Amino acid sequence: MENVDIAKTFEEIADLLEIRGEKQDVFRVRSYRNAALVIGGLPESLRSIVERDEKGLEDIKGIGTSIHEKIVEMLKTGKCKFHDKLLKELPPGLLELLELSGVGPKKVQLLYDSLGIKGIEELEKAARQGKLRDLPHMGEKTEEKILKAIQEFKGRKGRFRLSLALAYAEPLVAYLKKIPGVIEAEPAGSLRRWKDTIGDVDILVTCKKGAPVMDRFVKYPDVREIIAKGDTKSTVMLRSNLQVDVRVLDEKSFGAALQYFTGSKAHNIALRDRAKRMGLKVSEYGVFDEKPAPEGFNQGTDKWLAGRSEEDVYKAVGLPLIPPELRENTGEIEAAEKDKLPRLVEVQDIKGDLHMHTSESDGIHTLKEMIAYAIQKRYEYIAVTDHSKAVGIAHGLDEERVLKQTKEIDKINSQLKSFRILKGAEVDIKTDGSLDLDADVLKRLDVVVAAVHSKFNMTQEEMTDRIEKAMATGLVNIIAHPTGRLVGVREPYPVDMPRLLLAAKKYGVMLELNSYPDRLDLNDSHCRLAKDMGVMVTISTDSHNRQHLDYIRFGVHTARRGWLEKKDVLNTRSVTEVLKILRGSR
Repeated sequence: MENVDIAKTFEEIADLLEIRGEKQDVFRVRSYRNAALVIGGLPESLRSIVERDEKGLEDIKGIGTSIHEKIVEMLKTGKCKFHDKLLKELPPGLLELLELSGVGPKKVQLLYDSLGIKGIEELEKAARQGKLRDLPHMGEKTEEKILKAIQEFKGRKGRFRLSLALAYAEPLVAYLKKIPGVIEAEPAGSLRRWKDTIGDVDILVTCKKGAPVMDRFVKYPDVREIIAKGDTKSTVMLRSNLQVDVRVLDEKSFGAALQYFTGSKAHNIALRDRAKRMGLKVSEYGVFDEKPAPEGFNQGTDKWLAGRSEEDVYKAVGLPLIPPELRENTGEIEAAEKDKLPRLVEVQDIKGDLHMHTSESDGIHTLKEMIAYAIQKRYEYIAVTDHSKAVGIAHGLDEERVLKQTKEIDKINSQLKSFRILKGAEVDIKTDGSLDLDADVLKRLDVVVAAVHSKFNMTQEEMTDRIEKAMATGLVNIIAHPTGRLVGVREPYPVDMPRLLLAAKKYGVMLELNSYPDRLDLNDSHCRLAKDMGVMVTISTDSHNRQHLDYIRFGVHTARRGWLEKKDVLNTRSVTEVLKILRGSR
């Protein structure tokens, strides 16, 4: 089992305990959720830690004795008895209900206890028959929202969040690279383009003659079913229900195949049309000269011109290499023709993280532990932005606790030489647009990150007004996760993004690209709109444990899909420049 599987098991245990609704389970629910958060963000596999020294689990904060035992059990047997026990006590279809936007454990418990609803189909039937509206805290609008959520769920079923697909694909690619005789193994498709959801995974391989690629591939431990096995292509289904195709290619055509199978389909069609106008043909086998047959000959030329590398493929059609993230036929070919492709932001450009939580609110690690990990990542600064008091479930800070934390930060900063902690808060935007902390306290902070965490059912005009009023206070630097979406779980709340960006520009406020894999909010199209309108973006992780700081790569690649360059992103700058811009915006 991979880390992602173990984290998912603990998350499901927490959900099942909460659905069961027993009061004594409250602390256990929290411990399992914390464990899932920690494990999901670990940079090293739990299997490697246990194989090296099982006692290493004791050094991971958030993993107690019970969690420790279950991790070892799952690594040894592939199962968790306690998880299986809960699944037998409650119908497994209840977990699927939690994938519906706006449906949490308490609502699932109500539906199950009151109407005996055990799955999506039963819930849809009950909603269409008007059986939900008379339940406590429900009504006709709730029924409508649930029916809408069910349709959204059906539309995205079978797709995997980017981070989950990577969590399964990356170990598999590493496994393939270790097969004797393998020269190259690279993922392609929408995974390589870093789309926020993935349907399946394509992996391309080159190898020496006789390398046992397909035999080893179908014997990968996570394979549940072999769908097809051949000499050059095989398809399997992993235990997670993620389909993976592996293709073995000639080295001569590896670049052409990588270009072709990376896509997108629209990009490839545009590229082939360009090639055709030049008398060329582009396929997964290479770039070919397709000049017509000379007079007196029956067949034209079909000479292979390029294909060993992607760069060669694009060069053959008169273009520079186009980064995979841009290949969506949204102007990248035209920009390449004019030598105006953006110099996209890179992970190494990020000098600090401006949104994270410590154990003072709902984070796992202490302030000092977060600092130590950020220094280890060679960051120059971080901003500590624990929740404000309105987010009670997150143990949000009131004014007194915020001021206490700022004093601690001042003390630590005085002891640091080449690293700076910015004093901040993630302050709640109330329904009327006011902020959850007193202005006098907010003025003492280096950075104020404001966010909507409640009342998502407002109209587009109301929600846009709400956020714009917060900007107009002159106290806000950054709007966090501006659309509130959770990838594959919750649709964005209605907000007029062009109007929001105009307001951001007017008040000198930046918008956040939240790198947390569940969010990726702003999305790629919003990033491009922000760039076009001259609004600066921050790329931050919203970390709730120190390993979450590594999620920055998801934000950076989303930013690249949105054509963002280093100059478009605040936290590619030095701490001196960042503070100057932050102070200027308030």
